[in-house]
Amino acid sequence: MNFRFQNLLGAPYRGGNVVVSNNHLLISPVGNRVSVTDLLKSETLTLPFQASSNISRIAVSPDGLFLLAVDENARSHFINLRRRVVLHRITFKKPVSAVHFSPNGQLIAVAIGKLIQIWRSPGFRKEFFPFELVRTFADCDDKVTCLSWSPDSSFLLSGSKDLTVRLFSVRKLQGLNRPFLFLGHRDAIVGAYFGVDSKTGSVSRVYSISRDGAIFSWGFNEDKLGGLGKEVEQISDPPSPGTPEKMEDGVGDDNVETKKEFDGKDVSLDVESEVFLHRVKWVLLKKDYFMQAPAKLTACDYVRGLDLVVVGFSNGVFGLYQMPDFICIRLLSISRQKITTAVFNDLGNWLTFGCAKLGQLLVWEWKSESYILKQQGHYFDVNCLAYSPDSQLLATGADDNKIKVWTVSSGFCFVTFLEHTNAVTALHFLANNHCLLSSSLDGTVRAWDLFRYRNFRTFTSPSSRQFVSLAADQSGEVICAGTLDSFEIFVWSMKTGRLLDILSGHEGPVHGLMFSPENAILASSSWDKTVRLWDLFEGKGAVETFPHIHDVLTAVYRPDGKQLACSTLDGQIHFWDPIEGLLMYTIEGRRDIAGGRLMTDRRTAANSSSGKCFTTLCYSADGSYILAGGSSKYICMYDVAEQVLLHKFQITHNLSLDGVLDLLNSKNMTEAGPLDLIDDDDSDQEEGIDKQTWGKLGYDLPGSRPNQGRPVVQTKCVRIAPTGRNFAAATTEGVLVYSMDECFIFDPTDLDIDVTPEAVDVALNEDQPSRAVILSLRLNEDSLIKKCILAVNPAAIPAVASSIPFRYLQRLIEALADLIEACPYLEFILRWSQEICKAHGHLIQQNSRNLLPALKSLQKAITRLHCDLADTCSSNEYMLRYLCSTSVRK
Repeated sequence: MNFRFQNLLGAPYRGGNVVVSNNHLLISPVGNRVSVTDLLKSETLTLPFQASSNISRIAVSPDGLFLLAVDENARSHFINLRRRVVLHRITFKKPVSAVHFSPNGQLIAVAIGKLIQIWRSPGFRKEFFPFELVRTFADCDDKVTCLSWSPDSSFLLSGSKDLTVRLFSVRKLQGLNRPFLFLGHRDAIVGAYFGVDSKTGSVSRVYSISRDGAIFSWGFNEDKLGGLGKEVEQISDPPSPGTPEKMEDGVGDDNVETKKEFDGKDVSLDVESEVFLHRVKWVLLKKDYFMQAPAKLTACDYVRGLDLVVVGFSNGVFGLYQMPDFICIRLLSISRQKITTAVFNDLGNWLTFGCAKLGQLLVWEWKSESYILKQQGHYFDVNCLAYSPDSQLLATGADDNKIKVWTVSSGFCFVTFLEHTNAVTALHFLANNHCLLSSSLDGTVRAWDLFRYRNFRTFTSPSSRQFVSLAADQSGEVICAGTLDSFEIFVWSMKTGRLLDILSGHEGPVHGLMFSPENAILASSSWDKTVRLWDLFEGKGAVETFPHIHDVLTAVYRPDGKQLACSTLDGQIHFWDPIEGLLMYTIEGRRDIAGGRLMTDRRTAANSSSGKCFTTLCYSADGSYILAGGSSKYICMYDVAEQVLLHKFQITHNLSLDGVLDLLNSKNMTEAGPLDLIDDDDSDQEEGIDKQTWGKLGYDLPGSRPNQGRPVVQTKCVRIAPTGRNFAAATTEGVLVYSMDECFIFDPTDLDIDVTPEAVDVALNEDQPSRAVILSLRLNEDSLIKKCILAVNPAAIPAVASSIPFRYLQRLIEALADLIEACPYLEFILRWSQEICKAHGHLIQQNSRNLLPALKSLQKAITRLHCDLADTCSSNEYMLRYLCSTSVRK
C-alpha cells in the first residue's frame, strides 16, 4: 500500500502554453497535471499535484523556483518546483487567458477576460493572504489574449481581441492614467513584445503580431514629447476597482526610487525608464506579412537577445524571422495540424513547439536543424500495457494503431511501431526481453525485434479475424490469440510462423488468454460465461471448464500457477484452484469499484448498477495481492488470502472528465440536456488533444453505451512490474505509473528493547559486522542497513552473508539493489550478491515466489549497470583505436 504516483506516460502535451525554465527544463501541462522534462538529462517527471480541471495556462518565475498553474475553472496553484509541493492557492473570478511573471520576479500579470490584474508574487513565507492585488486595468474592450513585460518590470504590453495593443505603466503617473494604444491591426492580437536595443539595452521597439499573419514594428521619436507639457510625476491616485487601499503603499509612493523588501532581499525599482517611455510618441515604422493565408497565426514568441521572432500557423507551418529587417531564416512544416504553442529557451537556440491535436511536443535547434526532443503521445486512449521481464521497458498499444515502447526510469518513448492498420488490443513481452508480441483488430499478430526495431514475423489466420487477446508459453515457442468475431483461439509456431491449431469451443468473444507459469496449460475466458483450460502439447484440447453465472471479462494466473482469478460482469472476482478444479473463494467488488456519476445517468452513483465490474486484473509478483480496474475512477487492491480490500487508488480528480463526481450540480442541467454537452460552434477556444469516448473498442464491453460528451474516466489495463516495485495503469488520463514511496517508513520486523540505532553503532565499533547487520535488518531502517553493509570488510563478506537469517534475506537483497545503483563500490556489492547466492541458494530456490520481487529488482539494477559499462567500454575501445591509428600516421 506504499505505492505513490510517480509519472505520467503516453501524453507529453495536451494543450495550453509551454514554458522553458533555466534554459533546459521544459514545463508543459498534461491534462490536470504538469510535466517537467530535463532536456539535458533526457528525463521527464510529472509533478504529484492535480488541478481540479485541465490546466490552461502556466508561468514560471525568472529564477525557476516557482510555477503558477491555472486551470480551466480559474483555480491556480503556486508551486515550489524544486520541492514539488503546492505553496499557495487562489481562485480568480473568471477564466484566465494569459499569465506572466515580471522579469524581476516580484509581480504577476494575469489576464482575466477584459481585465488585467497585477499581483504581488508570494514567496516562501507562510501568509494568510499570500497574493496581494496591486493594480487592476479595465481599459480593454474585449478579451485580453496576450501579455508581455518590459525588461525593467515597469511596463506591460497587452493584446486583445479588440484589435489593439495597449501599453500600461505598472506605477501610477500623473497625466498618464490612460494606456497608449497601438492601432491598425485587422484581426485579434496573438502576441506583443518589447524590442531591446542590443547596444544600449533599453527598449527601442514594440512588435505586435495579429492572427491574420501581420507583424507591425513600432518605434518612437525622442524629439516629439507626445503632447505632454510638464514633467511626469508619480501620484497616489484612488485605488483601481478591486484594489485594496493598503496595497498602494509600495506602488504609488511619492519617492522616485522605492525600496521594498521581497523575500529577504531589497529590490530597487527605478522609475526613470518609465518616464522616458511615456515622454516619447510611438509611431508605426513598417508592416510585414507572413503570407500564409488562408492559415491563421496561432502561436508566436520573441527572444530579445537575438531579436528573433518565431510564429506557428494552423496548417502546421512555422517560421523563424530576424527582426527588425524581417528576414526569413527558417520556414518549415512539422505537421498538418495547428501549432498551439511556440516558445524560445533563454538563449534563443532551441525552439519548442506543441500540437495539442496530436499530443506532440518538439524541441528543435534551429542553427544545426536537429531535434533535441521529439515526443508524441497516443492519439486515443491506451488499450493495453506490457512490462519487460527486467521492468525497464513499458510497451503501450492504443486505438490509434500505434505501439510505443517507453523507458520507465526516464519516461521517454524511444520507438514507435506503425505497421498495424487497426486498434492494438494486447501486448506481451517474451522472456528474452528483446521480443514484443502484439495483437490487433486488423487480423494480425506481429512480433517486434527491439534490437533492430522491426517487425520480423507476422501471424495471420486463414480468413480475416479480429484478435483481442494474446498469450505465449514460457519458452516463447507457441503463440496464441483469441478472437472477437469467430470465438476461436489460434495457435502458431514462433519459429516457423505456421498455424498449428485452432481451438474451438467458446460461444462468445475470447477476451482473456494466459499460459500457466508452471506448465503448458492455457486458460481462456470468454463472454459465454466460462473459463476453459487447454492442454496444447498433449493434444487433449479442453481439459477443464469453469462455469460462471455472468460473462467472464478476464482471467489471470497467480505467478506460481496454483491459482486462477477471473472477473465477471456482476463485479465479482472468482478464485479457482486450476489443479483440483474447485472454486476457492469469491470477492464481491461491486461496491468497491462503484463511484462517479456520468452526466447522462438517470440514477445517482449510489443507485446505479451499470458498468460496475472489473475489466482488468493483475497479480503482484509474489501473488499476495491483486490489482483490479475497470469502468470507474478507482483501482482496487485486494489481499488474496484474506479477501479484503487493502487500498483504493483514485486515478484522477480531473473534473474535465466524466464520471469523477459522485453528485452532479442541478444548475448545469438545462432543457436541452447537460450544459457541458451542448456544442458551441462559434467558440474559438483552444481545444486539447482529441479523446475518444466511443471508439473502435467501445462496443466490446456488454452493457456499455456511447457518451458523446466529455471523456469518461476508466482503467483499461493494469500491470505490475516483475520487480513488484511499481505498477502501471492505462487510463483516460494516460499511462499512470505508481511506485513504492521513496521516503522511509519505519516498519520494524523484529523489534526488542535492545534493538536500537545505538546498539548498531556499538556493534560496528566493536568490529562485530554480523551482529550490526542483523540488528539493522531488525530495525528495518534503510540508512542503517546500507551503512552496515558498507562497513563490512571484503574478506568478511562470506561469513557475514552466511550468518544472515532467511527471514531478513528479502530486505537485504532490496538494500543491495538500491546500493548497486547509487554507490560507486560495484565490485563490493557484486561480491555481496554472489556470497548470498552461495550461502542461501537452496532456500532461495525453495522460496522463489516470496523472494521474486527482490531478486527481480537486483537483476534489473545489475542489468542496467552492465549495459552502461558495455557502452562505455565500447566507446573507449573505439576511441583508443582511433588515437592509435592517428599516432601511427603521424
